[in-house]
Parts: sequence; structure tokens; C-alpha cells
Amino acid sequence: MPVSSPYPLVTIAYALETILAHCPPLGSERVPLTAALNRVLAEDILAPMPMPPFPAAAKDGYAVIAADPTRRRRLIGEQTAGRVAALRVEPGTVVRITTGAAIPPGADAVLMVEHTTERDGWVEIETTVAPGADIRPVGQDIAAGERVLSRGTVLGPAEIGLLAAVGQATVPVYRRPRVAILSTGDELREPGEPLGPGQIYDANRFSLAAAVTLAGGVPSLFGIAADTPEALEAFLENALANHEVLLTSGGVSMGQLDLLKPMLERRGTVHFGRVIMKPGKPVTFATLEGRPVFALPGFPVSALVAFELFVRPALRHMQGDHAWQRPRVPVTLAHDLRHDPERVEYQRARVVLEGGRFIATTTGPQGSGRLLSLVGANALLELQPGSDRLPAGATVTALLLQPPTTT
Repeated sequence: MPVSSPYPLVTIAYALETILAHCPPLGSERVPLTAALNRVLAEDILAPMPMPPFPAAAKDGYAVIAADPTRRRRLIGEQTAGRVAALRVEPGTVVRITTGAAIPPGADAVLMVEHTTERDGWVEIETTVAPGADIRPVGQDIAAGERVLSRGTVLGPAEIGLLAAVGQATVPVYRRPRVAILSTGDELREPGEPLGPGQIYDANRFSLAAAVTLAGGVPSLFGIAADTPEALEAFLENALANHEVLLTSGGVSMGQLDLLKPMLERRGTVHFGRVIMKPGKPVTFATLEGRPVFALPGFPVSALVAFELFVRPALRHMQGDHAWQRPRVPVTLAHDLRHDPERVEYQRARVVLEGGRFIATTTGPQGSGRLLSLVGANALLELQPGSDRLPAGATVTALLLQPPTTT
């Protein structure tokens, strides 16, 4: 008699909605600017002062009175950036000034050095200048109290520079989720160890840890668990102590040694146990003591595709990132392909921009155990059920993992 699963098949949209509902943003912490790259702002940032905070020279030259008709004027001193001298510009005088320096009292314009001749403490003025010329007024860039960055902003180099410019030495960001990662299976061995009959190296822990890091999480590798209830129980106990997310691979299909789902049922709530997709159909999501648990399939490609569709959005959402979605674009197939007519299938592909169109070529055989199909792929083709064949030239949707290359 065939064994049937007690878990109904759910759609990808339902699975993602359920996950996000159980993965709210974490609390916040303050970190120094040097540790803020790619973190997500937990609060709006308001400028405590205007920028610039004083009228400043936009160019090197002379601070002058624009309406002064005197052609030959006395040089009374110099004002450089960061140094304010006790100088005041009166009719018939000028002050030499450098870019960024404060405008001395009395002056209302900066005359570029190219339009002057300086000799023996006097400056010959060769042109007229308008009031306000080459002066950056107070608040030209940023007004006091202006919101310069919004909560949910992912901090890149420009944002970190802006925080420094408004005097922020530390910044409030959402905490990064700590993710416990476990591989299950008696057949698995650590890379570098000798393999016995029927054994393979564990790839999933290392690929998933890298994926967690790229998603902004903090991975903890918990090793390989044997296919026994005791080993899985020990992992759950240890991981629950100081991790916000639990991530496993293997042990979620229908075999006698696939023990994880029953254990999660006993200890927590399994929200779904199968999704209408390929690869990754047996992906499972549960909550245990309020913590999300992702039980991914054991095949390496299935695990990474399920991570991309479900775990990455959860980790970004927990970090307060409102823009976690990958871009989806229409692409033209470079060749015929076959796909699953009953499930949404994600085939790995390379997408290039060619003649104004995105052209997609799959990465060869698409088996769930063939990690080579993900190496070099910058997209997942999102193939809808229906016909099992698509001809060259057909248009499909691609989920972009990286920007397309240009031919």
C-alpha cells in the first residue's frame, strides 16, 4: 500500500505568507558605524543640525563684498577650512578663502581666484560678482530636524557616510537573527574525512551557512545528527537556548528514518509540511517555543532553492528589511525545455541582456542533487504548471539572484 502524507500540499504564496506572519522583526541594538554595513535601520534618523552649519565657501578664492566698487583691495588675511580667524571684510578689503571654509563676517560672495591678481598684499579685481556667489548657505544640503534616513533602510556606503556627516557615531539597527544549522543523515560525513561504503560528504551545512550570512543572519553550525530521535532532541534543546531560527536539512520526506516532522508535531506546531513546487516539495515550516523552524529537504539544490524562496525572506523580514523581494523579470528562452506540468518548477539559469531583451539559458541537467546547476546561475526560472514543454523564444518569469550580464 502506498504511504500518503498527512500534510496537504500548499501554494508557495500561502507558505510565504504563513512564514512572514511568524517571523516578526527582532529588537534593535546600537552599533558603531564601522559595523553598520548592510544592517537595517531600526529608527528614523533626523539631522540634529543644518548642513552646512555655517555659510561656507564653495570654491577657492577671496571673500568679498559684492557691491564694493573698489578694483584694488587690501588682503587682510586668510580663512581656511576648519579654522576661523578674527577677520571682518570691509569695503576695500578681501580675505583669501579655501573651499569649505566659513565665510568671514562682512563678506557676501566668493570671487574665484582665476578672476584676480594678487601682488604684495593687494588683490586686483578683474570682474564683478553677484551677492551669494559660490557660497553654500546654512542648511543648503540638510535642514535641522530633517529626516535623512528612514527606518527600514539598508545601510550602504552612502548611507553610512551620511550618518557620519550628521554626527552619528553609533546607529540603531535591527538585530541579526542567530541561525542554528543542522544536517541530518547517517550517510553524511565531514569534508576531509574518509568515506565509507554508502557515505557522502555533507554540503548542505556549509552552503546554507553561506546563504544565511549573505541574508544578514549569524550562522552556527551544529554538525551532523544521526537518524535517531535522541540526536534530533539534543539539537533542538541546544539550539533553542540562544538562537532565533532553527534550520535543518534532511529527514523531512516519507521514509522510516525521516523523524523530524513527527518530532516537531510533538513539541511545537507544524504550519505546513509540503509545498506545490519543484524542487523542494517536502519543505516544512514549524514554530517551537515561538521560534521559526525550517526543515529543508536533503538534496542540496532543493535545500538552497527552498532557502531562497522561504528562509531568506524570513531572515530579511526579521531584520526589518521592507524591500527583501528579489526582482522578477520576463525573459526569453534561448532553447526548448521540459518542466513539471503539475508543480511550479524553479530551473536554474543564466540570464543575459542582449539586444534590449533578457535571454535565459538553463545550466544543464536540473537534478535536485546536482549543485553544479546552481554554480554560475544568476536566476531561477519560475515555470508555471500546465504544458510540460516550452519552446525556444517563449517568455517566462525569472527570479533574479544577481544582476544579468551584458553580451
